[in-house]
Amino acid sequence: MRRDVYTSLIYARSSPIFGKLAYFILKFLGAEVPLRVKIGRDFLLLHGGFGVVIHPQTVIHDRVRVYPGVTLGRADVQHPIEKSAFKGLEVEDDVILASGAKVLCKEGVLRIGRGTIVAANAVLLESTNENEIWAGVPARCVGKRD
Repeated sequence: MRRDVYTSLIYARSSPIFGKLAYFILKFLGAEVPLRVKIGRDFLLLHGGFGVVIHPQTVIHDRVRVYPGVTLGRADVQHPIEKSAFKGLEVEDDVILASGAKVLCKEGVLRIGRGTIVAANAVLLESTNENEIWAGVPARCVGKRD
């Protein structure tokens, strides 16, 4: 698989020598992907991922596609992290997070099931099952993916 500059920077974050530099270049380009975010194989940050913000307590599995404007984070930002029940986010294999999708977890770990699509501008507040399509504000399951 041929990598673009954004994907190369995503994977360069794990380099002991160039990791912080890659992080700051991504941030300068408009994508906040902290060093602690674990990312699996064949990840794509599409169209440069401008406006993407990913919480450090996020695990992203294989073949995940993230479009511009996606946020993966806490739903209870009014509380200090020490008082939050938020534990993290897990994005399983083959998930597509469309432009502007917001995935916000209030407590525990929010899991996006394998093969799920979170539609453009949807606000997902709960875990999903496999191969579902979620849309709306707040997002609800509107179908199954073939």
